[in-house]
Amino acid sequence: MNQGKSRRQFLGRLAFAAAAGCTAPMFVPATALGAGDRPSASNRITIGFIGTGRQAIYANIPGFLREPDAQCVAVCDVDSWRMELARKNIESYYAEKTASGLYRGCAVFRDWRELLNRKDIDAVMISTPDHWHVLIALAALRAGKDVACEKPLTRNIAEGRKLSDTVTATRRVFRTDSEFRSNKSFYRVAQLARNGKLGRLARIIVGLPKDPTLPQQPAMPVPEELDYEMWLGPAPAAPYTLQRVHPRHDARGRPGWLCIRDYADGMLANWGAHLNDIALWAADLEHTGPVEIQAKGKYPPKENLWNVFLEIEAEFKFANGLQLICKSDKPFLRIEGSEGWIQVKYPTETEAEPESLLKWQPGPNDLILPYKSSEKRDFLDAVKARTTPLYDAEAGHRNTSLSHLALASMELGRKLKWDPSREIVLNDEEANRLLQPRPMRQPWKL
Repeated sequence: MNQGKSRRQFLGRLAFAAAAGCTAPMFVPATALGAGDRPSASNRITIGFIGTGRQAIYANIPGFLREPDAQCVAVCDVDSWRMELARKNIESYYAEKTASGLYRGCAVFRDWRELLNRKDIDAVMISTPDHWHVLIALAALRAGKDVACEKPLTRNIAEGRKLSDTVTATRRVFRTDSEFRSNKSFYRVAQLARNGKLGRLARIIVGLPKDPTLPQQPAMPVPEELDYEMWLGPAPAAPYTLQRVHPRHDARGRPGWLCIRDYADGMLANWGAHLNDIALWAADLEHTGPVEIQAKGKYPPKENLWNVFLEIEAEFKFANGLQLICKSDKPFLRIEGSEGWIQVKYPTETEAEPESLLKWQPGPNDLILPYKSSEKRDFLDAVKARTTPLYDAEAGHRNTSLSHLALASMELGRKLKWDPSREIVLNDEEANRLLQPRPMRQPWKL
């Protein structure tokens, strides 16, 4: 009976795809109907990918393909070359699992709204430039999809609050996509701290890589494979130039938008979404915020195309007295307490004082933090069980808020007093204005 139900559901999905004019499989592998060692179709989570750039090609799509209870069924991108590469990768992977070596079952979309209209897609993985994250995530949640979204989640604090509240209201599963809680070295740091093995936590120091800069570049013709107007979306109108967007016909090259303030916020948001998450997790502060913020740093010349900060040092003070320092350096995390310290230089080089901390293992009466083999595994487990994943929307919002607060302090040149409950800067309307959404071009709105 269950096998028949699986077959009917799977074939029903194919019929829906065909009726919608989407690419449907021309070959149905036996495993799709529940044979072999894969879960049957009715027990797999169908995933659509919105954004198929470097991060999707080399991390997010392979991460879901490796999970037997996920089925990658659709890709969407404004760059048709990248989208086609993603489709080929997915179909080649599944084809290798079939006796015939044939598989064709990944639909393609140029407009993410059409992908969200697919009723047979359970969840989406958002891997777009940062300025699209919240807008697409909100639409996905309202369309009944569960969401995994690349970090950093937001471009301002107001949209982060809206995102987290929408996750709660829609009762969907949302995972902030960072793999660092599955790094065993960082997991050990958090476990030691949460079990009091460092004593009372006093200071956490996070090192962040630096971004490069680039002068203004000449305007260029828009490549035929790119829908540039859709790529800009809610961001300000700007002439196309290669270094504003991403390399052509190259899935490995680092995109220029990462270094442009219209689309991203630099390494404090980018790498901070990894390392600050571990800091807040270790300190049990992932769902709150600091009470004081002071930051200083250096921006490139205003006329440069790549114009995110070059260097920064930000200090955050929490209500319990803990100090978090984020500074430009090589990536590392150091936690200092009254009974010792531990430090991880990314990805795994670990030191501690006393050294015995490195040999500690939790006992039956100790806190054991949840651990998953990957962020994709964590997301899929939460979707199936309808539970909260390890790095949820609220934690992603609070983490990214650190970068927004630090950049506001750096821009204004003064210390900010922050109320983490009401999420406002106290007695500083100029600072509060900086934390509001930037003007968005129509028809895009939150």
